[in-house]
Amino acid sequence: MIVWLQTLLSLLRLHTASSSSHVNLYNQPLQPCSTAGMAQTGYTRDGTCVDRYDDSGSHHICIDLSSASSDGLNFCQVTGQSNWCAEQMPCDDDGTNYCPVKDWCVCQWAFASYLQEAGGCDAIQEIRCEATNMQTVEAYRSRAGEEKYENALACLTQRCGLSVAA
Repeated sequence: MIVWLQTLLSLLRLHTASSSSHVNLYNQPLQPCSTAGMAQTGYTRDGTCVDRYDDSGSHHICIDLSSASSDGLNFCQVTGQSNWCAEQMPCDDDGTNYCPVKDWCVCQWAFASYLQEAGGCDAIQEIRCEATNMQTVEAYRSRAGEEKYENALACLTQRCGLSVAA
């Protein structure tokens, strides 16, 4: 039993250390996307926009799903998904209760499509820059030459006040 508990504690320390190594768009420690009173987000459902090796969607961008795009539609409606954006899910601070989906980690690839479908950067919902993972910038840069991803990078640069060299 003691060996099992020591192993569990080691794994928890490893998880905490790896989570704290993630940085946001400002090269600062990544802030939580979801907080008390809203549904818990994150591919790993830990409230942050981090991933693991099996997250092919790279859920790195935190946006406020309670805000509407300029046409009054939310992220789910614009991207043609079922409207989970308007649902309630387990709360960030209390998984036994349900809270509205508000700040949510969305797939960086779906975000690029969302920009296109919504009509550009000025037409989309609010981005939570301090909770958006820097891996997004690296991924978009790796797709240089593809207009959709260049536009997504330009949007993050504009909305989050990043320098061109961010």
